Amino acid sequence: MSGFFSRLKAGLSRSAEKLGSNIAATFTKRPLDEVALEGLEESLIAADLGHAVSNTVIDLFRRTRFGKEVSDQEIKEALAAEIARILAPVVVPLVPDAARKPYVVLMTGVNGAGKTTTIGKLASRYRDAGLISVLAAGDTFRAAAVEQLQIWGERTGATVVTAPANTDAASLAHDALAKAQAMGADVLLIDTAGRLHNKTALMEELRKIIRVIRKLDPTAPHATLLTLDATIGQNAIMQVGTFKEMVELTGLIVTKLDGSARGGIVVALADRFGLPIHAVGTGEQAADLREFDPMEFARALVGL
Repeated sequence: MSGFFSRLKAGLSRSAEKLGSNIAATFTKRPLDEVALEGLEESLIAADLGHAVSNTVIDLFRRTRFGKEVSDQEIKEALAAEIARILAPVVVPLVPDAARKPYVVLMTGVNGAGKTTTIGKLASRYRDAGLISVLAAGDTFRAAAVEQLQIWGERTGATVVTAPANTDAASLAHDALAKAQAMGADVLLIDTAGRLHNKTALMEELRKIIRVIRKLDPTAPHATLLTLDATIGQNAIMQVGTFKEMVELTGLIVTKLDGSARGGIVVALADRFGLPIHAVGTGEQAADLREFDPMEFARALVGL
């Protein structure tokens, strides 16, 4: 876990540099007045923490520190504590329920968010835990997504269910669940398309997948996750809202924190939606997707 935290800290370094330098420029052992609070609020919003979180933090500082001399270190410490408080309720590991076998995970997200790679990383984690996984290549319109999933299947020893290009995704998901049941697999991970430019068609496809797999297991899917690319910042809020219209999301996975100066979006998502954030991604390797410690994340984000 220490190795992952090092990667997470390195991944958040761009976000921390941006936020930390702004805080340091604003607070150099001076009384906390309205001008300083305004500067802090601008820094928080620029770091993609969002208006709601920024307002909460500013109100906290106004109540507890207004008129007092504060240093940038004190502000960072207090800010980290508040961010950790917001994150603590939503950091929830994704642990398959052994009583629901196979545990069906429906993975959603726009193309390019890291959805297929995330499925492969989860399969690797479950293999290491002694679980048998089946992967369903449900993005049948993208040959690259199918090929990518097959590569992860080879790496992890997972069975990959595929179909010819443009096959109905719901039909493939049904076949994959039937195969997983017959094998006695522990987990079924279903990849899906992410063509948000045609929202109506995508919504119907996702809903059809759910209807069809429920013919085999009325309780499926047991987890419906949205993969989000951290580099898109506040646009992630819109994506969660859009996918929540389509399906009943149960959790989020945030990827590409290693290449983003917008790590604050994790905090904004936690505050806005309260959905479990099961893991964050900091790279391409299987070990680069893990759950995180709220305080470690918070301190890394503000540059402590």
